[in-house]
Amino acid sequence: MPAASTHFRYEELAGFITELIRRGTLVPGSRVPSLREISRQRRTSVTTALHAYRLLEDRGVIEARPQSGYYVAQASRDIRPPTTSRPPARSIDIAVPAVMLKLLEHAADPKLVPLGCAIPSPQLLASGRLDRCLARAARVNGAKLNIYTPPRGHLALRREIARRALRWGQALSPDDVLVTCGCTEALSLALRAVTKPGDTVAIESPTYFGLLQVLQSLGLKALELPTDARQGIAIDALRSACEARRIAACVLASSFSNPLGCTLAEARKLEVLALLARHRVPLIEDDIYGDIGFGATERPTPFMALDRHGITLHCSSFSKTLAPGYRVGWLAAGERFMPRVIEAKVASTLCSPVLPQLALAEFLSSGGYDHHLRRIRRVFQDTLHRMVRAIEESFPEGTRVTQPEGGFVLWVELPRPADTRQLFAQALERGICFAPGVVFSASGRHANCLRLSGGYGWSPRLDRGLRALGAMARSAD
Repeated sequence: MPAASTHFRYEELAGFITELIRRGTLVPGSRVPSLREISRQRRTSVTTALHAYRLLEDRGVIEARPQSGYYVAQASRDIRPPTTSRPPARSIDIAVPAVMLKLLEHAADPKLVPLGCAIPSPQLLASGRLDRCLARAARVNGAKLNIYTPPRGHLALRREIARRALRWGQALSPDDVLVTCGCTEALSLALRAVTKPGDTVAIESPTYFGLLQVLQSLGLKALELPTDARQGIAIDALRSACEARRIAACVLASSFSNPLGCTLAEARKLEVLALLARHRVPLIEDDIYGDIGFGATERPTPFMALDRHGITLHCSSFSKTLAPGYRVGWLAAGERFMPRVIEAKVASTLCSPVLPQLALAEFLSSGGYDHHLRRIRRVFQDTLHRMVRAIEESFPEGTRVTQPEGGFVLWVELPRPADTRQLFAQALERGICFAPGVVFSASGRHANCLRLSGGYGWSPRLDRGLRALGAMARSAD
């Protein structure tokens, strides 16, 4: 899809300037081209250039100097990415920390500054149009569809999901898709299809805390892999693990992972697939954030679209992009795994609710989803830029933070010996919620880290809460 169809012209221009800075063509403190100069060079209007420069100002990328022009902003200090995790090279039993339950209790509390819950704000979602689709489905087919669907889910939605998969190079049949109650159920069904209690599952570290809960409930052990905020998992560590012991499955987030926001390069994805295929290890792919990329291309290529070995079970959902309350996710698997997935689905929830599936199918077929994605991508990108700027200005010296190219979460590493469990308790008293780092580890690591959500978009309230959190972190330093 051409970039012009996914971004406004001023955003393309802002991206061009940002890329010049990233490559070192424009360095901190240097003057950027004037509005007239850049508009002439890029063949756009001065008004478009002004919009682009104002956007870059808001993000802290450039700054205006009276009577002088625009300059690349001088960073107050060098914000570096978090250090690569170094988990133990052994499988461990999982014990979900008590602070996780407290986080889940408070994460969606509207009275708290919403930095804890990784869901989009209801105001950002296309709820009005989607609700109309749901009302129409209930009015027209409510009585007829007040039934159980087949375990795979309603054909209309499975067909739309298969059609969207063509955009990232995956030829799916509707029969390759099974509708689930969110991505968490998809992950659970995939694990139940390929493991048994006591098995070891290789995972990222840090990883999504919901996955840890699923692993614990299924009686599985976790082998945490070192994971870099830019490169993703350490493939050498995965290779060593596969050679040293039996790995029943590997669970990886392919794009904009939670909480690190990292995306494996396509060449590294191919290397992972070849390695796992050689050792006959199924790959369970969590691709829930794949549609929320900030680049010109629509989305990174998932593992499943690159898999020529038939080892991937692809899990995703609409919870992070469109309808968290509908709890509609899906699992795509081939002939090798689908019978066991269906068996696990029947044994757990039998089938998923029908009307939300029909409403989503209508919304997808109308083209409304693509327009909605373009809008929320812009909001999340702008929010994360502003959050990084606020962290840079208000958190302790030596703080590290991710700068992901998609999704809406940030992983923040405070200087040791910070303990974000204590900071979490203090923040709740001040009306602020975030996710402490220990909930993202099976081995109780990352105590000096935290995850922040930008799912509610930027606001003065979020700014104040973030800066207050930084002040608390400084006082505890």
